[in-house]
Amino acid sequence: MFKHILVPTDGSEFSESTVRRVVSFAKEAGAEVTLFYARPDLTVTGYYGEAGLALSKAVEENEAHAKEYADKILAQAEIPFKEAGVKCNKLSFASLLVYEGIIDAATRCGCDLIFMASHGRSGIKALLLGSETQKVLTHSKIPVLVYR
Repeated sequence: MFKHILVPTDGSEFSESTVRRVVSFAKEAGAEVTLFYARPDLTVTGYYGEAGLALSKAVEENEAHAKEYADKILAQAEIPFKEAGVKCNKLSFASLLVYEGIIDAATRCGCDLIFMASHGRSGIKALLLGSETQKVLTHSKIPVLVYR
């Protein structure tokens, strides 16, 4: 039924658990997987002149660290797919809003399912912090499977 699954990951325990589960799901479905990590977009700035130059250098350094971190997270998440013989791609790009990045990645890759973790926040934390999963569920035209 599903042929290409997007799996957003942030390296958390919840994401690692989801990755372990999606390996068998994808193998049973005969689907390929794209692992996705949304890097923070640090390019928005309102500083000019010398402050802008200093800030742009800091942003450039932070972007390099973010790319390095994303590569590390994706490489770790890729291991179980390789071991199981499931085709796995890796993708990371900067996004101002994580949920928009997830939906954009799924659209760009032609995914027919987004398989993601629910971090299980409840009460005031869920109210104040919101939920990327909830936002993806609300805005995505691509089916979303939430693993908890």
